[in-house]
Amino acid sequence: MEATFGLSEPETIKLMRRTMKPSSFRLWRKRVSGRVTKHRKLRGFDVGRGYCPTQYKR
Repeated sequence: MEATFGLSEPETIKLMRRTMKPSSFRLWRKRVSGRVTKHRKLRGFDVGRGYCPTQYKR
C-alpha cells in the first residue's frame, strides 16, 4: 500500500475506518489480518507490483 499509494499501514487503517461502514471495516480487517504473503519482504525481488500482470489488459 505504501509503494502504490504512499500510505503506511496505520494510515491505511485510519482511512478504511473513516470511509467504510463499521461492519464492512470489521470484515475487511478480519480478511486482511494475518495475510503475510502481501508483505514485500516475503515477495520475490522480481515481483514488483501487487497485482497480476494479466489483470489490466488493454
